[in-house]
Amino acid sequence: MEFQQVVARRHMVRELKSDPLDDKVVERILANARRGPSAGFSQGQAFLVLRDEDLAGFWQFAEHVADGVKNAPLVIVPLSCKRVYLDRYAEPDKGWTDRDEARWPVPFWHIDTGMATLLILQTVVDEGLGALYFGIQPPQVQPFRAAFGVPEDHEPIGAVAIGHSAETSVWDRSERRRPVADVVHYGRW
Repeated sequence: MEFQQVVARRHMVRELKSDPLDDKVVERILANARRGPSAGFSQGQAFLVLRDEDLAGFWQFAEHVADGVKNAPLVIVPLSCKRVYLDRYAEPDKGWTDRDEARWPVPFWHIDTGMATLLILQTVVDEGLGALYFGIQPPQVQPFRAAFGVPEDHEPIGAVAIGHSAETSVWDRSERRRPVADVVHYGRW
């Protein structure tokens, strides 16, 4: 599939089939996620992969997600780790020995993990599959960590349910997008 087709076809799928996914497809999705940009090549992302019996225990932390999504045979939880970034930028080639988080204009650990998540979503489309990205609500984060042994310094930025699409209707999403003139500003606002 051409890149423009991947971009055009990428959307959130809210109805997934439970059909299993080939291991090679899952490996490709995860390999591509690792190719995302990373400030200072810090690589402070991790991915919790949930399949089979692990999924039954996961859905209690995502009660707000539609039942049709809970058919997904795969959920990937992208996690960011601020510590990795602070450690990396305290190395001699970066020169920030104090690890002060205030030096960062924005939390690149979350941004880079979000970019890795977009690569997951794009690879899913390229594989002919569907996905839904959704958040884990703040009150559920600690119980989620405990249930899956997620270290305290790894922050889930959401979750991606992946499977074969079971959507029956197709609609043109382009008409709902904000016009380019509303979002793109050349030279100044």
